[in-house]
Amino acid sequence: MGVFSYYSSRKENRPITTVQAYRIISEAAKRIVLEEIGTHTMRKTFGYWHYQQYKDVAILQEIFNHSSPSVTLRYIGINQDNIDKSYMNFSL
Repeated sequence: MGVFSYYSSRKENRPITTVQAYRIISEAAKRIVLEEIGTHTMRKTFGYWHYQQYKDVAILQEIFNHSSPSVTLRYIGINQDNIDKSYMNFSL
C-alpha cells in the first residue's frame, strides 16, 4: 500500500485535511531519510517553483495573501537567490 492511498480522504471528491497532508509529507520524508520537511516547506517550495516557471509575483502574492510583492519574493527565497548570484558574478 502506497503512502498516498493510506492517507487518502475517506469522502469522495473532498480535499484531505492539513493534518493528513502533514502525515503524508512526513511519511514520505522518512522513507527517503529527509529531515525537517513539512507542509510549510511544501508551500514555500510551490511558490519558488511557480515563480521560476511563470515569473508572476502578483498571483503568488494573492495566493499567499501577502501585503506586497517584496514580502512574497523574500518568503520564497528569490531575493536571496538574486543576492547569491550577484556575489558569484561580481569581480573587481
